[in-house]
Amino acid sequence: MKEETNTKSEITFEDFKSEVLSDYKIVVSSRECSLLGRREVLTGKAKFGIFGDGKEVPQIAWAKAFEDGDFRSGYYRDQTFMMAIGALTMEQFFAGLYANTDLKEEPMSAGRQMGGHFATHSLDENGEWKDLTKQKNSSADISPTAGQMPRLLGLAQASKLYRNLKNINSDKFSVNGNEVAWGTIGNASTSEGLFFETINAAGVLQVPMVTSVWDDEYGISVHAKHQTTKENISEILKGFQRDEEHKGFEIMRVKGWNYPELIDTYQRAAKLARKEHVPVLIHVQELTQPQGHSTSGSHERYKNKERLEWETEFDCNAQMRHWMINNNIATNEELDALEKTIKKEVRDAKKAAWNAFINPLLKEREKALYLLKAIAAKSPNKVFIDKLANDLSSIAEPLRKDILYATRKALRYVIGESSTEKEQLSSWIKNYINTVQPYYSSHLYSHSQKAAIHQNEVLPTYDSDAEEVDGRMVLRDNFDAIFNNYPNSIIFGEDTGFIGDVNQGLVGLQEKYGEMRVADTGIREATILGQGIGLAMRGLRPIAEIQYLDYVMYALQLMSDDLATVHYRTKGRQKAPLIVRTRGHRLEGIWHSGSQMGGILNLVRGMHVLVPRNMTKAAGFYNTLMVCDEPALVVECLNGYRLKEKMPNNIGSFKTPLGVVETMVEGTDITLVSYGSTLRLVEQAAKELLEVGISAEVIDVQSLLPFDLKHDIVKSIEKTSRVLVIDEDVEGGASAYILNQILNKQNAYQYLDSAPKTLASKPHRPAYGSDGDYFSKPSTEDIFENVYQIMHEVDPNDFPKLR
Repeated sequence: MKEETNTKSEITFEDFKSEVLSDYKIVVSSRECSLLGRREVLTGKAKFGIFGDGKEVPQIAWAKAFEDGDFRSGYYRDQTFMMAIGALTMEQFFAGLYANTDLKEEPMSAGRQMGGHFATHSLDENGEWKDLTKQKNSSADISPTAGQMPRLLGLAQASKLYRNLKNINSDKFSVNGNEVAWGTIGNASTSEGLFFETINAAGVLQVPMVTSVWDDEYGISVHAKHQTTKENISEILKGFQRDEEHKGFEIMRVKGWNYPELIDTYQRAAKLARKEHVPVLIHVQELTQPQGHSTSGSHERYKNKERLEWETEFDCNAQMRHWMINNNIATNEELDALEKTIKKEVRDAKKAAWNAFINPLLKEREKALYLLKAIAAKSPNKVFIDKLANDLSSIAEPLRKDILYATRKALRYVIGESSTEKEQLSSWIKNYINTVQPYYSSHLYSHSQKAAIHQNEVLPTYDSDAEEVDGRMVLRDNFDAIFNNYPNSIIFGEDTGFIGDVNQGLVGLQEKYGEMRVADTGIREATILGQGIGLAMRGLRPIAEIQYLDYVMYALQLMSDDLATVHYRTKGRQKAPLIVRTRGHRLEGIWHSGSQMGGILNLVRGMHVLVPRNMTKAAGFYNTLMVCDEPALVVECLNGYRLKEKMPNNIGSFKTPLGVVETMVEGTDITLVSYGSTLRLVEQAAKELLEVGISAEVIDVQSLLPFDLKHDIVKSIEKTSRVLVIDEDVEGGASAYILNQILNKQNAYQYLDSAPKTLASKPHRPAYGSDGDYFSKPSTEDIFENVYQIMHEVDPNDFPKLR
């Protein structure tokens, strides 16, 4: 299915010439930045470099088709595009290379990501949405290969939803769904499963997604013959090509060095995607990579002489230059002069960026040297402190770690001394660390008033004759209230729509709210998660359902590398408040009852991880999260949907607070800490322990990230002097995390009269069946006997040996 060429005929030759020369200036500037950037790495001023050389001309063509409101989800070769849309200056390019921590100097990530990773600001300094329809947008890049693809799907799907849903608030986010989501990926990375999963999902959903494959025939040193069947990604994707009878992709091929054909191709792709919401794949072939993959090595090691000669001749910049001369747009002499001017501009930009980076550090060093000299003058260890100062002074380009190395080590030489100078140095170090640490660690979570920690608890209330219903009905009615109260809210996942999820927590809601708001998806957890990220980045409030906790593993890489880090890696200038809904804990067998909480907790810092013990608590968490601006994972209890709970009369309004524990049973002898389904066993064990004279206090953690912000657990331990953490994760998993929080963050060790203990599952997945559960995870008897053994050690007379 071919589209008519979209050309602009009403333009003078002088206007055309001016535009082409402007384009050429950008591609040459970008190339010079790459060349000079590599030298900065090799001379040690920058840590690592990965550049977009060889991809300049197609990115110019792409930029011409990119409009306000559009979004980019790319990879680390797109510097020319960012320059062309006015989102990256040459100074900012070098600021990123030097890891400048000033967001004004390095607006992509304030030095948190290596150069080549780009982003625009979706949020203002207060964490509020900017008008995304009036700017060109780039979602924040990640390095993992093909990891940008699932998010791209969600960015594109947002346009479809904004175009088709009624009563949806599109202010600041969309103009009738006309925005295109543009993705880029290297030809080798198309071998990743995330690429194929995204392409398939986009073809099913029919969303305005245009994906450019930059094809230079290599993946680092590995040729395409080892990467792709037939050595050609568009060839093997022919089955996705749409036709008269079937929806699918429009697949286009173009030579990456052919400037006019590139412009025509991108204009056609943009028109088709923007108007008809047809996904497009543009295979940009015959590209080069003049400096190889990165500064880690040289491509001369793996490309033969003939290939290198071809790359020199068909370098896209060189070919554009020839085309300009052949078409009387510029002479060789004019271009020589232009290129000479550009080289100087790039050198000047590099110098300015370096000065902006190093000058604050030089001032910080100056203060440190003053304090070191002052303390040395009063110390018997003057010679050693002077050496530290001299070594620091001799570093031509000091880093903050150099400053702290010298000053912190100096304190070791005056441990037994007392002086004003020592106190001044110690105070300065403390203040210095407190000042600079946020440059590297801030904004893991929201700083706005919508942060979850600012939301207060609202208890569920009940009529005197409140009906007891299956827990799933509390969830269902609460989701009904959410979809009614928040028109921008949607939910999607496997079996989520038509049947109302596998546990009937959404039954009847697709019929009420439509297939777009309560939607079924294919079996593709990674792109379900990616849809959620992209949709959330565009102002929607998605709930992405992963059917079981075990299946979160398919999406965990994206949760860890992308979703959890969005706010951090943009220093608070992008967010994706996605709610990930799943269910798990105790059921039957290896693949449907996992509790991989330890791994999840360690991998998704930047998200909230919530583990409600029943459906009312879960509903309260969803209500809280809907007014927050942070991502979260909610793990519902898989065996709790048909347990009876009272139906609240304030459905949709009550809120479960994050980071707040709940004392379910009060006691005096020992504190039992747990969460989720295991709590029911802990409660039963506590009742049985009373029969032998042991009073156990039972605490429901509720929220693992954040954890017990009020430090209520340590207050309980102060009363009982003993603690046992019970968890169905393996040893060293969530139980170790909880105990670390209690001992090292809450300092509960000072109140303990017995060794703190954990009781976890066996070091394997749970075996199938009820006996498999009993012998794989903590049972009521296990809990009882562990507590009894602790009390036996305390008082063998009152609690003689059990067995």
